[in-house]
Amino acid sequence: MADTSPEQNKALVLEAFDTLFNKRDYAAAKQFWSDQYIQHSAHIPPGRDGLFNLVRALPDTLRYESHVILAEGDYVIAHGRFSGHGRPASWVAADVVRMENGKLAEHWDVLQDEATQAESLSGLPMFGDRFPA
Repeated sequence: MADTSPEQNKALVLEAFDTLFNKRDYAAAKQFWSDQYIQHSAHIPPGRDGLFNLVRALPDTLRYESHVILAEGDYVIAHGRFSGHGRPASWVAADVVRMENGKLAEHWDVLQDEATQAESLSGLPMFGDRFPA
């Protein structure tokens, strides 16, 4: 039985992402990520420390923006954009998080470089309602 509702889980994930990726408050971020955190991403070293150390190594310009967030039971899917990470294109991500005891316990992601209007065969932006500048 879940100890937090899907709505609470969505709010926790958004606050956790803002705390870590935007505010870079590692001490506060520890309250959101389980100390037994399981990382499935091929781009991130294992565990909570692997994630935190990756973020520490990225430029201070790193930002996370949320677009759509969905939750069912203990799972949350956040569609968002990571920008300012030092690569030519922002990343549009679908982050899947399993919550346990009110903390982020497990993570999977799907990442794509964000396409410009000239690169988009659909003619539509990948994130939000407009193309990146």
